[in-house]
Amino acid sequence: MRKNRKYSPEFKISCIMDMWSNHLGYGETVRKYWGVSTSIESDRYRSQLKLWERIFLEEGEAGIYKERCGRTTKMDNPIKGRN
Repeated sequence: MRKNRKYSPEFKISCIMDMWSNHLGYGETVRKYWGVSTSIESDRYRSQLKLWERIFLEEGEAGIYKERCGRTTKMDNPIKGRN
């Protein structure tokens, strides 16, 4: 059973900045920071890295520092068909 790890905002930012400054791909960055080579493990970390990068691009460094737990809710959008 895999235990979820919590990564510091500094670690997330350092991964993204290193990836960009050294022109690394997702797979290369995963191998460098997590040391995994199997495709199943690599895919898990690769998707996490893509999420961090998307948050950084959309919200900046402040978005990385924002605490995110669980699923987001769509409270502002009413469910279609309900009145």
